[in-house]
Amino acid sequence: MTTAIENLASYLDSFTAFEKRAAGQDLPWLRKLRADAFARFCETGFPTTRDEDWRFTNVAAIARTRFQLPPMRTVRLATPEIAPLRLPGAGARLVFVNGQFAEELSQIPATVNASSLKQKIANSPEAVRGVLGHYLEIERDPFTALNTAFAEDGAYLHVRRGTVLEAPVHLIFISTESDQPAMSHPRNLLVFDDESEATIVEEYFSLGSGPVLSNGATELIAGENTTVSHYMVEREHGEAFNISTLRIQQGRSANVASHSLLLGGGLVRNNVHPVLAGEGGECLINGLFVGHGREHLDNYMYVEHASPHSSSRQFYNGILDGQAHGVFHGRIVVHKEAQKTDAKQTNRNLLLSDDAQIDTKPQLEIYADDVKCTHGATIGQIEENALFYLRSRGIDEAAARRLLLLAFASECVQRMRAGAARAHVEQLIHDYLLSLAQAHGPRSEGQEPVEGERSLEEVG
Repeated sequence: MTTAIENLASYLDSFTAFEKRAAGQDLPWLRKLRADAFARFCETGFPTTRDEDWRFTNVAAIARTRFQLPPMRTVRLATPEIAPLRLPGAGARLVFVNGQFAEELSQIPATVNASSLKQKIANSPEAVRGVLGHYLEIERDPFTALNTAFAEDGAYLHVRRGTVLEAPVHLIFISTESDQPAMSHPRNLLVFDDESEATIVEEYFSLGSGPVLSNGATELIAGENTTVSHYMVEREHGEAFNISTLRIQQGRSANVASHSLLLGGGLVRNNVHPVLAGEGGECLINGLFVGHGREHLDNYMYVEHASPHSSSRQFYNGILDGQAHGVFHGRIVVHKEAQKTDAKQTNRNLLLSDDAQIDTKPQLEIYADDVKCTHGATIGQIEENALFYLRSRGIDEAAARRLLLLAFASECVQRMRAGAARAHVEQLIHDYLLSLAQAHGPRSEGQEPVEGERSLEEVG
Protein backbone atom coordinates (compact mmCIF):
# COMPACT_ATOMS: atom_id res chain seq x y z
CA MET A 1 0.00 0.00 0.00
CA THR A 2 2.84 2.40 0.86
CA THR A 3 4.42 1.84 -2.54
CA ALA A 4 1.13 2.58 -4.29
CA ILE A 5 0.72 5.83 -2.34
CA GLU A 6 4.27 6.85 -3.15
CA ASN A 7 3.61 6.20 -6.82
CA LEU A 8 0.49 8.38 -6.71
CA ALA A 9 2.80 11.17 -5.55
CA SER A 10 5.01 10.50 -8.57
CA TYR A 11 1.98 11.15 -10.81
CA LEU A 12 1.72 14.57 -9.20
CA ASP A 13 5.33 15.27 -10.13
CA SER A 14 4.67 14.11 -13.70
CA PHE A 15 1.50 16.21 -13.96
CA THR A 16 3.23 19.31 -12.62
CA ALA A 17 5.98 18.98 -15.21
CA PHE A 18 3.44 18.18 -17.94
CA GLU A 19 1.38 21.29 -17.18
CA LYS A 20 4.36 23.55 -17.82
CA ARG A 21 4.97 22.36 -21.38
CA ALA A 22 1.63 20.85 -22.53
CA ALA A 23 0.02 22.12 -25.71
CA GLY A 24 -2.93 24.38 -24.99
CA GLN A 25 -1.94 25.36 -21.46
CA ASP A 26 -2.72 28.96 -22.41
CA LEU A 27 -6.35 27.91 -22.97
CA PRO A 28 -8.29 28.27 -19.69
CA TRP A 29 -10.95 25.69 -20.62
CA LEU A 30 -8.35 23.03 -21.48
CA ARG A 31 -6.23 23.80 -18.44
CA LYS A 32 -9.34 23.41 -16.24
CA LEU A 33 -10.32 20.15 -17.97
CA ARG A 34 -6.94 18.63 -17.20
CA ALA A 35 -6.76 19.97 -13.64
CA ASP A 36 -10.27 18.72 -12.76
CA ALA A 37 -9.47 15.31 -14.20
CA PHE A 38 -6.24 15.01 -12.23
CA ALA A 39 -8.01 16.08 -9.05
CA ARG A 40 -10.55 13.34 -9.64
CA PHE A 41 -7.80 10.77 -10.13
CA CYS A 42 -6.08 11.85 -6.92
CA GLU A 43 -9.40 11.61 -5.10
CA THR A 44 -10.14 8.04 -6.17
CA GLY A 45 -6.72 6.52 -6.84
CA PHE A 46 -6.52 3.34 -8.86
CA PRO A 47 -9.53 1.00 -8.77
CA THR A 48 -9.44 -2.14 -6.65
CA THR A 49 -11.31 -5.44 -6.76
CA ARG A 50 -13.69 -3.95 -4.20
CA ASP A 51 -15.06 -1.78 -7.02
CA GLU A 52 -17.80 -3.74 -8.76
CA ASP A 53 -16.68 -2.68 -12.24
CA TRP A 54 -13.18 -4.03 -11.46
CA ARG A 55 -14.23 -7.03 -9.45
CA PHE A 56 -12.35 -9.54 -11.62
CA THR A 57 -9.31 -7.42 -12.50
CA ASN A 58 -6.56 -6.52 -10.07
CA VAL A 59 -4.54 -3.50 -11.22
CA ALA A 60 -2.14 -3.56 -8.26
CA ALA A 61 0.75 -4.24 -10.64
CA ILE A 62 0.01 -0.92 -12.38
CA ALA A 63 -0.48 0.95 -9.09
CA ARG A 64 2.86 -0.15 -7.63
CA THR A 65 4.92 0.49 -10.79
CA ARG A 66 6.53 3.91 -11.03
CA PHE A 67 5.63 4.88 -14.58
CA GLN A 68 7.07 8.03 -16.13
CA LEU A 69 6.10 10.07 -19.16
CA PRO A 70 8.61 9.45 -21.97
CA PRO A 71 10.82 12.36 -23.04
CA MET A 72 9.80 14.24 -26.15
CA ARG A 73 10.39 12.07 -29.24
CA THR A 74 13.71 10.51 -28.33
CA VAL A 75 12.73 7.29 -30.12
CA ARG A 76 12.51 7.46 -33.89
CA LEU A 77 11.56 4.37 -35.81
CA ALA A 78 12.49 3.69 -39.41
CA THR A 79 9.82 3.06 -42.01
CA PRO A 80 10.81 -0.63 -42.46
CA GLU A 81 10.22 -1.21 -38.72
CA ILE A 82 6.53 -0.35 -39.01
CA ALA A 83 6.01 -1.94 -42.43
CA PRO A 84 4.54 -5.14 -40.92
CA LEU A 85 1.95 -3.03 -39.07
CA ARG A 86 0.56 -1.34 -42.14
CA LEU A 87 -2.99 -2.04 -43.20
CA PRO A 88 -3.10 -2.74 -46.95
CA GLY A 89 -5.64 -0.49 -48.61
CA ALA A 90 -5.76 2.15 -45.88
CA GLY A 91 -6.74 5.61 -47.06
CA ALA A 92 -4.78 7.41 -44.33
CA ARG A 93 -2.30 6.39 -41.66
CA LEU A 94 -1.42 8.20 -38.43
CA VAL A 95 1.44 6.74 -36.39
CA PHE A 96 2.17 7.52 -32.75
CA VAL A 97 5.31 6.36 -30.92
CA ASN A 98 5.03 6.35 -27.13
CA GLY A 99 1.94 8.50 -27.42
CA GLN A 100 3.57 11.16 -29.63
CA PHE A 101 2.78 11.82 -33.26
CA ALA A 102 5.35 10.54 -35.76
CA GLU A 103 4.68 12.68 -38.81
CA GLU A 104 7.50 11.11 -40.83
CA LEU A 105 5.81 7.68 -40.56
CA SER A 106 2.30 8.94 -41.23
CA GLN A 107 0.45 9.52 -44.46
CA ILE A 108 -2.58 11.82 -44.58
CA PRO A 109 -4.02 12.70 -48.00
CA ALA A 110 -5.61 16.09 -48.54
CA THR A 111 -9.02 14.43 -48.91
CA VAL A 112 -8.99 13.32 -45.24
CA ASN A 113 -9.44 15.97 -42.54
CA ALA A 114 -7.13 14.40 -39.98
CA SER A 115 -4.16 15.45 -37.88
CA SER A 116 -2.63 14.87 -34.50
CA LEU A 117 -4.73 16.22 -31.63
CA LYS A 118 -1.74 18.23 -30.44
CA GLN A 119 -1.53 20.02 -33.78
CA LYS A 120 -5.27 20.69 -33.74
CA ILE A 121 -5.11 22.17 -30.24
CA ALA A 122 -2.23 24.42 -31.28
CA ASN A 123 -3.68 25.56 -34.62
CA SER A 124 -7.48 25.40 -34.25
CA PRO A 125 -8.45 25.02 -30.58
CA GLU A 126 -12.05 26.08 -31.23
CA ALA A 127 -12.53 22.96 -33.36
CA VAL A 128 -12.12 20.74 -30.29
CA ARG A 129 -13.56 22.99 -27.60
CA GLY A 130 -16.97 21.78 -26.53
CA VAL A 131 -16.27 18.28 -27.82
CA LEU A 132 -13.02 17.16 -26.19
CA GLY A 133 -13.85 15.76 -22.77
CA HIS A 134 -17.55 16.49 -23.19
CA TYR A 135 -18.69 12.86 -23.34
CA LEU A 136 -16.00 10.86 -21.56
CA GLU A 137 -17.02 10.39 -17.93
CA ILE A 138 -14.06 10.87 -15.62
CA GLU A 139 -16.29 10.31 -12.59
CA ARG A 140 -16.82 6.63 -13.43
CA ASP A 141 -13.29 5.46 -14.19
CA PRO A 142 -9.96 6.59 -12.71
CA PHE A 143 -8.11 5.60 -15.88
CA THR A 144 -10.21 7.94 -18.03
CA ALA A 145 -9.55 10.68 -15.48
CA LEU A 146 -5.81 9.98 -15.72
CA ASN A 147 -5.98 10.02 -19.50
CA THR A 148 -7.83 13.34 -19.53
CA ALA A 149 -5.32 14.86 -17.12
CA PHE A 150 -2.50 14.04 -19.56
CA ALA A 151 -4.54 14.53 -22.74
CA GLU A 152 -2.39 16.20 -25.36
CA ASP A 153 -1.70 14.00 -28.37
CA GLY A 154 -3.55 11.38 -30.32
CA ALA A 155 -5.62 11.29 -33.48
CA TYR A 156 -8.07 13.95 -34.58
CA LEU A 157 -10.50 13.12 -37.40
CA HIS A 158 -13.43 15.14 -38.70
CA VAL A 159 -15.61 13.66 -41.43
CA ARG A 160 -17.87 16.35 -42.80
CA ARG A 161 -21.58 16.07 -43.59
CA GLY A 162 -22.39 13.70 -46.43
CA THR A 163 -18.75 12.58 -46.86
CA VAL A 164 -18.02 8.91 -47.45
CA LEU A 165 -14.47 7.69 -46.80
CA GLU A 166 -14.18 4.57 -48.93
CA ALA A 167 -10.84 3.42 -47.44
CA PRO A 168 -10.22 2.96 -43.71
CA VAL A 169 -8.22 5.39 -41.58
CA HIS A 170 -5.49 3.49 -39.72
CA LEU A 171 -4.29 4.74 -36.33
CA ILE A 172 -1.15 2.98 -35.06
CA PHE A 173 0.05 3.36 -31.46
CA ILE A 174 3.49 1.88 -30.75
CA SER A 175 5.10 1.48 -27.33
CA THR A 176 8.85 0.94 -27.31
CA GLU A 177 11.27 -0.48 -24.77
CA SER A 178 12.85 2.03 -22.39
CA ASP A 179 15.25 2.13 -19.44
CA GLN A 180 12.42 2.69 -16.98
CA PRO A 181 8.68 1.91 -16.99
CA ALA A 182 7.02 4.37 -19.37
CA MET A 183 3.41 5.43 -19.79
CA SER A 184 1.48 7.11 -22.57
CA HIS A 185 -2.05 8.46 -22.64
CA PRO A 186 -3.25 8.69 -26.27
CA ARG A 187 -6.43 10.72 -26.68
CA ASN A 188 -8.41 10.39 -29.89
CA LEU A 189 -11.25 12.61 -31.03
CA LEU A 190 -13.32 11.27 -33.93
CA VAL A 191 -16.18 13.47 -35.13
CA PHE A 192 -18.63 12.31 -37.82
CA ASP A 193 -21.12 14.86 -39.09
CA ASP A 194 -24.62 13.90 -40.23
CA GLU A 195 -24.95 11.39 -43.09
CA SER A 196 -21.25 10.60 -43.21
CA GLU A 197 -19.62 7.17 -43.45
CA ALA A 198 -16.18 5.90 -42.47
CA THR A 199 -14.11 3.04 -41.04
CA ILE A 200 -11.44 3.52 -38.36
CA VAL A 201 -8.85 0.96 -37.28
CA GLU A 202 -7.19 1.80 -33.95
CA GLU A 203 -4.24 -0.54 -33.36
CA TYR A 204 -1.88 -0.91 -30.38
CA PHE A 205 1.46 -2.68 -30.64
CA SER A 206 4.56 -2.92 -28.44
CA LEU A 207 8.19 -3.38 -29.48
CA GLY A 208 10.93 -4.86 -27.33
CA SER A 209 10.20 -5.79 -23.73
CA GLY A 210 9.83 -4.23 -20.31
CA PRO A 211 6.82 -2.77 -18.49
CA VAL A 212 4.87 -0.14 -20.46
CA LEU A 213 1.46 1.37 -19.83
CA SER A 214 -0.73 2.53 -22.69
CA ASN A 215 -3.83 4.23 -21.29
CA GLY A 216 -5.81 5.35 -24.33
CA ALA A 217 -9.22 6.95 -24.68
CA THR A 218 -11.30 7.63 -27.79
CA GLU A 219 -14.33 9.87 -28.07
CA LEU A 220 -16.43 8.98 -31.12
CA ILE A 221 -19.30 11.33 -31.95
CA ALA A 222 -21.66 9.99 -34.61
CA GLY A 223 -24.18 12.47 -36.00
CA GLU A 224 -27.58 11.70 -37.45
CA ASN A 225 -27.80 8.96 -40.11
CA THR A 226 -24.08 8.20 -39.93
CA THR A 227 -22.54 4.79 -40.57
CA VAL A 228 -19.30 4.19 -38.67
CA SER A 229 -17.21 1.07 -38.13
CA HIS A 230 -14.54 1.23 -35.44
CA TYR A 231 -11.94 -1.51 -34.99
CA MET A 232 -9.82 -1.74 -31.85
CA VAL A 233 -6.84 -4.11 -32.28
CA GLU A 234 -4.50 -4.79 -29.36
CA ARG A 235 -1.47 -7.07 -29.70
CA GLU A 236 1.26 -6.37 -27.20
CA HIS A 237 3.94 -8.32 -25.34
CA GLY A 238 3.53 -10.06 -21.98
CA GLU A 239 4.87 -7.19 -19.85
CA ALA A 240 2.60 -4.57 -21.38
CA PHE A 241 -0.39 -2.99 -19.65
CA ASN A 242 -3.10 -1.69 -21.98
CA ILE A 243 -6.18 0.19 -20.82
CA SER A 244 -8.44 1.47 -23.60
CA THR A 245 -11.77 3.25 -23.49
CA LEU A 246 -14.10 3.87 -26.42
CA ARG A 247 -16.91 6.33 -25.66
CA ILE A 248 -19.52 6.49 -28.43
CA GLN A 249 -22.21 9.17 -28.66
CA GLN A 250 -24.85 8.31 -31.27
CA GLY A 251 -27.33 10.68 -32.84
CA ARG A 252 -30.69 9.90 -34.45
CA SER A 253 -30.63 6.83 -36.72
CA ALA A 254 -26.86 6.51 -36.41
CA ASN A 255 -25.45 3.06 -37.09
CA VAL A 256 -22.17 2.33 -35.27
CA ALA A 257 -20.24 -0.94 -35.13
CA SER A 258 -17.45 -1.52 -32.61
CA HIS A 259 -15.17 -4.49 -33.32
CA SER A 260 -12.50 -5.43 -30.75
CA LEU A 261 -9.64 -7.87 -31.18
CA LEU A 262 -7.41 -8.57 -28.18
CA LEU A 263 -4.36 -10.72 -28.93
CA GLY A 264 -2.05 -10.73 -25.94
CA GLY A 265 -0.70 -8.37 -23.30
CA GLY A 266 0.13 -8.83 -19.63
CA LEU A 267 -2.98 -7.00 -18.42
CA VAL A 268 -5.54 -5.63 -20.88
CA ARG A 269 -8.77 -3.81 -20.13
CA ASN A 270 -11.08 -2.94 -23.03
CA ASN A 271 -13.92 -0.53 -22.18
CA VAL A 272 -16.68 0.15 -24.71
CA HIS A 273 -19.38 2.64 -23.70
CA PRO A 274 -21.94 3.60 -26.36
CA VAL A 275 -24.85 5.90 -25.60
CA LEU A 276 -27.71 5.63 -28.09
CA ALA A 277 -28.89 9.18 -27.51
CA GLY A 278 -30.93 9.57 -30.71
CA GLU A 279 -34.10 7.76 -31.66
CA GLY A 280 -33.68 4.82 -34.01
CA GLY A 281 -29.97 4.29 -33.34
CA GLU A 282 -28.29 0.95 -33.91
CA CYS A 283 -25.10 -0.33 -32.31
CA LEU A 284 -23.14 -3.54 -32.80
CA ILE A 285 -20.47 -4.46 -30.25
CA ASN A 286 -18.50 -7.41 -31.56
CA GLY A 287 -15.29 -8.84 -30.19
CA LEU A 288 -12.80 -11.66 -29.92
CA PHE A 289 -10.18 -12.05 -27.20
CA VAL A 290 -7.47 -14.71 -27.23
CA GLY A 291 -5.10 -15.26 -24.32
CA HIS A 292 -2.37 -17.67 -23.36
CA GLY A 293 0.32 -17.99 -20.67
CA ARG A 294 -0.61 -15.74 -17.74
CA GLU A 295 -2.27 -12.99 -19.76
CA HIS A 296 -5.29 -11.19 -18.34
CA LEU A 297 -7.86 -9.86 -20.83
CA ASP A 298 -10.82 -7.90 -19.47
CA ASN A 299 -13.75 -6.68 -21.58
CA TYR A 300 -16.17 -4.21 -20.01
CA MET A 301 -19.22 -3.22 -22.07
CA TYR A 302 -21.59 -0.52 -20.84
CA VAL A 303 -24.42 0.15 -23.29
CA GLU A 304 -26.94 2.90 -22.59
CA HIS A 305 -30.25 3.11 -24.44
CA ALA A 306 -31.40 6.68 -23.88
CA SER A 307 -33.97 7.10 -26.69
CA PRO A 308 -36.83 4.99 -28.08
CA HIS A 309 -36.71 2.56 -30.99
CA SER A 310 -33.01 1.83 -30.62
CA SER A 311 -31.30 -1.53 -30.89
CA SER A 312 -27.98 -2.99 -29.78
CA ARG A 313 -26.23 -6.31 -30.23
CA GLN A 314 -23.27 -7.57 -28.21
CA PHE A 315 -21.37 -10.65 -29.35
CA TYR A 316 -18.08 -11.51 -27.64
CA ASN A 317 -16.09 -14.73 -28.05
CA GLY A 318 -13.11 -15.68 -25.89
CA ILE A 319 -10.39 -18.30 -26.39
CA LEU A 320 -8.11 -18.95 -23.42
CA ASP A 321 -5.12 -21.26 -23.06
CA GLY A 322 -2.49 -21.92 -20.40
CA GLN A 323 -3.23 -19.95 -17.24
CA ALA A 324 -4.83 -17.04 -19.06
CA HIS A 325 -7.71 -15.21 -17.38
CA GLY A 326 -10.52 -13.65 -19.37
CA VAL A 327 -13.30 -11.35 -18.21
CA PHE A 328 -16.54 -10.34 -19.89
CA HIS A 329 -18.71 -7.83 -18.05
CA GLY A 330 -21.56 -6.73 -20.28
CA ARG A 331 -24.02 -4.23 -18.89
CA ILE A 332 -27.06 -2.91 -20.75
CA VAL A 333 -29.00 0.00 -19.25
CA VAL A 334 -32.38 0.87 -20.74
CA HIS A 335 -33.50 4.27 -19.54
CA LYS A 336 -37.15 5.08 -18.87
CA GLU A 337 -37.48 7.09 -22.07
CA ALA A 338 -36.09 4.28 -24.24
CA GLN A 339 -39.32 2.46 -25.06
CA LYS A 340 -39.27 -0.14 -27.87
CA THR A 341 -35.64 -0.95 -27.15
CA ASP A 342 -34.31 -4.17 -28.67
CA ALA A 343 -31.08 -5.39 -27.04
CA LYS A 344 -29.26 -8.70 -27.11
CA GLN A 345 -26.06 -9.79 -25.39
CA THR A 346 -24.13 -13.03 -25.92
CA ASN A 347 -20.75 -14.17 -24.58
CA ARG A 348 -19.22 -17.50 -25.67
CA ASN A 349 -15.94 -18.83 -24.31
CA LEU A 350 -13.63 -21.68 -25.22
CA LEU A 351 -11.10 -22.94 -22.64
CA LEU A 352 -8.18 -24.92 -24.04
CA SER A 353 -6.59 -25.92 -20.72
CA ASP A 354 -7.68 -26.87 -17.23
CA ASP A 355 -5.93 -23.82 -15.77
CA ALA A 356 -7.54 -21.22 -18.04
CA GLN A 357 -10.22 -19.11 -16.34
CA ILE A 358 -13.13 -16.97 -17.47
CA ASP A 359 -15.39 -14.70 -15.42
CA THR A 360 -18.50 -13.65 -17.27
CA LYS A 361 -21.22 -11.34 -16.02
CA PRO A 362 -23.99 -10.36 -18.45
CA GLN A 363 -26.23 -7.78 -16.85
CA LEU A 364 -29.49 -5.95 -17.68
CA GLU A 365 -30.92 -2.83 -16.03
CA ILE A 366 -34.31 -2.00 -17.50
CA TYR A 367 -36.34 1.05 -16.48
CA ALA A 368 -38.73 1.04 -19.47
CA ASP A 369 -41.74 -1.26 -19.74
CA ASP A 370 -41.94 -1.96 -23.49
CA VAL A 371 -38.64 -3.57 -24.44
CA LYS A 372 -37.15 -6.79 -25.77
CA CYS A 373 -33.87 -7.67 -24.06
CA THR A 374 -31.99 -10.94 -23.70
CA HIS A 375 -28.56 -12.01 -22.46
CA GLY A 376 -26.59 -15.20 -22.02
CA ALA A 377 -23.16 -16.74 -21.65
CA THR A 378 -21.59 -20.13 -22.33
CA ILE A 379 -18.28 -21.72 -21.32
CA GLY A 380 -16.90 -24.90 -22.85
CA GLN A 381 -13.97 -26.76 -24.34
CA ILE A 382 -13.21 -28.09 -27.80
CA GLU A 383 -15.86 -30.71 -28.45
CA GLU A 384 -14.35 -34.17 -28.56
CA ASN A 385 -16.96 -35.43 -31.02
CA ALA A 386 -16.06 -32.70 -33.50
CA LEU A 387 -12.37 -33.42 -33.03
CA PHE A 388 -12.96 -37.15 -33.54
CA TYR A 389 -15.01 -36.48 -36.68
CA LEU A 390 -12.20 -34.48 -38.29
CA ARG A 391 -9.54 -37.00 -37.27
CA SER A 392 -11.61 -39.85 -38.70
CA ARG A 393 -11.27 -38.15 -42.08
CA GLY A 394 -7.49 -38.22 -42.05
CA ILE A 395 -6.80 -34.85 -40.41
CA ASP A 396 -4.22 -34.97 -37.63
CA GLU A 397 -5.09 -33.61 -34.19
CA ALA A 398 -3.16 -30.35 -34.47
CA ALA A 399 -4.76 -29.47 -37.81
CA ALA A 400 -8.20 -30.46 -36.49
CA ARG A 401 -7.77 -28.13 -33.52
CA ARG A 402 -6.76 -25.32 -35.87
CA LEU A 403 -9.91 -25.78 -37.91
CA LEU A 404 -12.17 -25.76 -34.84
CA LEU A 405 -10.53 -22.63 -33.42
CA LEU A 406 -10.81 -20.84 -36.75
CA ALA A 407 -14.48 -21.79 -37.02
CA PHE A 408 -15.15 -20.43 -33.53
CA ALA A 409 -13.36 -17.16 -34.35
CA SER A 410 -15.08 -16.83 -37.71
CA GLU A 411 -18.35 -15.98 -35.96
CA CYS A 412 -16.86 -12.59 -35.06
CA VAL A 413 -15.31 -11.98 -38.48
CA GLN A 414 -18.59 -12.64 -40.29
CA ARG A 415 -20.20 -9.71 -38.46
CA MET A 416 -17.69 -7.29 -40.00
CA ARG A 417 -18.34 -5.52 -43.26
CA ALA A 418 -16.26 -6.78 -46.17
CA GLY A 419 -13.27 -4.60 -46.96
CA ALA A 420 -9.67 -3.83 -46.11
CA ALA A 421 -10.25 -3.55 -42.35
CA ARG A 422 -11.96 -6.93 -42.15
CA ALA A 423 -9.25 -8.56 -44.27
CA HIS A 424 -6.56 -7.12 -41.97
CA VAL A 425 -8.25 -8.40 -38.81
CA GLU A 426 -8.97 -11.76 -40.39
CA GLN A 427 -5.30 -12.28 -41.23
CA LEU A 428 -4.22 -11.35 -37.70
CA ILE A 429 -6.68 -13.84 -36.20
CA HIS A 430 -5.65 -16.55 -38.63
CA ASP A 431 -1.93 -16.20 -37.90
CA TYR A 432 -2.40 -15.99 -34.14
CA LEU A 433 -4.70 -18.99 -33.85
CA LEU A 434 -2.43 -21.16 -35.96
CA SER A 435 0.47 -20.46 -33.61
CA LEU A 436 -1.77 -21.11 -30.60
CA ALA A 437 -3.02 -24.43 -31.97
CA GLN A 438 0.54 -25.58 -32.68
CA ALA A 439 1.25 -25.46 -28.94
CA HIS A 440 -1.10 -28.43 -28.61
CA GLY A 441 0.59 -30.49 -31.29
CA PRO A 442 2.83 -29.31 -34.14
CA ARG A 443 2.04 -30.08 -37.74
CA SER A 444 3.83 -33.12 -39.07
CA GLU A 445 6.98 -32.41 -41.03
CA GLY A 446 6.19 -31.61 -44.63
CA GLN A 447 2.43 -31.57 -44.05
CA GLU A 448 0.54 -28.96 -46.03
CA PRO A 449 -2.24 -26.86 -44.49
CA VAL A 450 -5.56 -28.62 -44.74
CA GLU A 451 -8.27 -27.19 -46.92
CA GLY A 452 -10.03 -24.32 -45.14
CA GLU A 453 -7.10 -23.19 -42.99
CA ARG A 454 -6.25 -20.18 -45.10
CA SER A 455 -9.49 -18.29 -44.73
CA LEU A 456 -11.79 -17.66 -41.80
CA GLU A 457 -14.55 -16.98 -44.29
CA GLU A 458 -14.11 -20.43 -45.78
CA VAL A 459 -14.08 -22.06 -42.35
CA GLY A 460 -17.19 -20.17 -41.36
